Amino acid sequence: MSVFALTDELIFPDPSLANSDGLLAVGGDLSLDRLILAYKNGIFPWFNDDSQILWWALDPRMVLFPEKFKISKSFKKTLNKNKFEIRFDTNFKEVINQCGKIIRKDQDSTWITNKMIDAYHHLFLNGYAHSVETYMNDELVGGLYGVSIGKVFFGESMFHKVNDASKVAFAHLIEKLKILNFEIIDAQMETPIIKSLGGELIPLSEYRNILSSSIDESFTKNKW
Repeated sequence: MSVFALTDELIFPDPSLANSDGLLAVGGDLSLDRLILAYKNGIFPWFNDDSQILWWALDPRMVLFPEKFKISKSFKKTLNKNKFEIRFDTNFKEVINQCGKIIRKDQDSTWITNKMIDAYHHLFLNGYAHSVETYMNDELVGGLYGVSIGKVFFGESMFHKVNDASKVAFAHLIEKLKILNFEIIDAQMETPIIKSLGGELIPLSEYRNILSSSIDESFTKNKW
């Protein structure tokens, strides 16, 4: 299948038209409206500094339903120690900056470019993105960030400087989402850590059906 070239028009092709790798389109911009439209349709940006903006719709999709969150016995012991302090939305910019410094396996550079940092900080300032932060002795040692629209949390990235710091942040995210009656966490692509915590692969068509029922125009932003 062909990869679509986006114009200034605020529109995306149907996600089912993505190629076998999940790549759907190139170009466009990272404006607030385009990012929100993308996420509502199961599309997300992922690209390097030296490439155009690439838009993806992976099939199958890695997701986690909050009620299926798994806690191992060893991790439960870590949570019960309460050695970390958890905060929400107090240091979003530093969380995304720290995530951007991590070089992932089989990647020569980060996909969290300066353009991405600016775009997601803009989402945060407008109430669509959130961070969960893990502190030890008042120092930020781990955390995660993502986009929140309707009853869906779109996880973007996490980091840790101390063992289990990001997993503890994720556990607290789950508790927050349960309180807010969220339906699903979009983890985008399969990773060992998300799989170990209860993540599963579902068809893109099923995932998009969940989006349709979980994102109501009258319920878009979430106050945390």
